Amino acid sequence: MSAVSLDVAAARADRGIDLKFSVAPGETLAVLGPNGAGKSTLLEIVAGLLRPDSGHVGLGGRTLVEAGPGLPARFVPAHSRGVALLAQDALLFPHLSVLENVAFGPRSAGTDRAESRRLAAGWLAQVEATDLAHRRPSELSGGQAQRVAVARALAAEPALLLLDEPFASLDASVVPVMRALLSRVLSERTVLLVTHDPLDALALADRVIVMDSGRIVEEGPAREVLFRPQSEYAKTLTFGLREPL
Repeated sequence: MSAVSLDVAAARADRGIDLKFSVAPGETLAVLGPNGAGKSTLLEIVAGLLRPDSGHVGLGGRTLVEAGPGLPARFVPAHSRGVALLAQDALLFPHLSVLENVAFGPRSAGTDRAESRRLAAGWLAQVEATDLAHRRPSELSGGQAQRVAVARALAAEPALLLLDEPFASLDASVVPVMRALLSRVLSERTVLLVTHDPLDALALADRVIVMDSGRIVEEGPAREVLFRPQSEYAKTLTFGLREPL
């Protein structure tokens, strides 16, 4: 699947959200901000779990949301958007094997059972989890489960991947390996990454936006924002982070 662009301009009064940004095809955009800044609301709007009061969400030239006075209302439901959400917890189906979990997306899209399992096996190989194929989720470590969750998300061939603090529940010793894995498998995909960790943004993102109180207060190339922050939150978050010589 070719990478596509994402365009968002959305407001939601009860959540204090009013923002506008875009993501280029094949770009990873990291979203940083303190608790309550509106990062989760943003993901919910893009994923189709929450309707904005007004605004527009477009993905690859396709309008997913149109809302506001004088505009023809449009709202594409979550399951029809071509968007995959990878959260802190893997949320694998406990009654299915690892292989069946990963095959779920292609199977739901109408691919036959044999081909779905072949695709699933290929994605498990991509995330170096082939040996886990016949285990149940209860038999996996946190890092193993997150590898499988990555494979399951990508097996559905989403036009856009949303990452919501994907390493927050993992042991610190596992995080560098998972960063390296995502850096490899997300190459040339359009990705929106929400994180509190500047190292996640530095390792994975092309650009960064910083949110505070529902607004974008800083944006730019990842290295520029992280090594030369202008907003107070970014300065606090990146304290002690120095650009290598």
